[in-house]
Amino acid sequence: MLCPEQIRQYCIHLKTVKKVARQTSTQAICAIKVFWEKTLKREWPQELELVRANPQFKLPVILSAGEVRKILSTVPALDHRVCLTLIYSCGLRLGEGLRLSVPDIDSGRMLLHIRAGKGNCDRYVPLPERTLQRLREQWITHKHPALLFPAKGHSGQGAPTATEPMCRTTLQRAFRLALKKSGIKKAAHIHSLRHSYATHLMERGENLRQIQVNLGHKSPAVTALYAHLTSLCKTQHQKLLDGFMNDL
Repeated sequence: MLCPEQIRQYCIHLKTVKKVARQTSTQAICAIKVFWEKTLKREWPQELELVRANPQFKLPVILSAGEVRKILSTVPALDHRVCLTLIYSCGLRLGEGLRLSVPDIDSGRMLLHIRAGKGNCDRYVPLPERTLQRLREQWITHKHPALLFPAKGHSGQGAPTATEPMCRTTLQRAFRLALKKSGIKKAAHIHSLRHSYATHLMERGENLRQIQVNLGHKSPAVTALYAHLTSLCKTQHQKLLDGFMNDL
């Protein structure tokens, strides 16, 4: 019979041996708790609440505008390059970019309709003219009636009749290879493009509320994180600091 000590040891194993993220550890504990209470019909031991990982606050990796363009320029496959460009220029999550379909593009109003995003919420995102041109160039290579980024299959020729979008791991691998080829040493990943989009907009004077809407954040407090990441916010402080410390 499973006992609280075994659960505690498992949680310690997740943290010290497997070194999983806090969210992963919390999900595991919650799943065990549901099984314990709903299936075994047992009262959850209060001492197990202490095994949850401590909250973490980590600032995301931000790429400069030049670094983003350098990475994108080293992606050889057109569909990979256009999808990554779309994710950056519209501030999308990886899944949101891959799932986009032809009817989601409103070229008349220059908007993207993001369906069932995080929290199962829809939203509209401004679509840059240059990104629309890139999407059209990419679509004409396969002319799939619905999918913007269809899976090409093992043969590489299955895009026109694909039933699923491009695989997440395929695009993630393409980004990792491009990052390595670019020579940029930052520990960036595809989601860094979304963080960079928000930061670059803020640096160019876009208001926080509009960025919140574009990203699909429910709370402005989440979007306010990017105020910590903008170089413009730090410019005056840096000058003040340099002036104060220049006689050391």
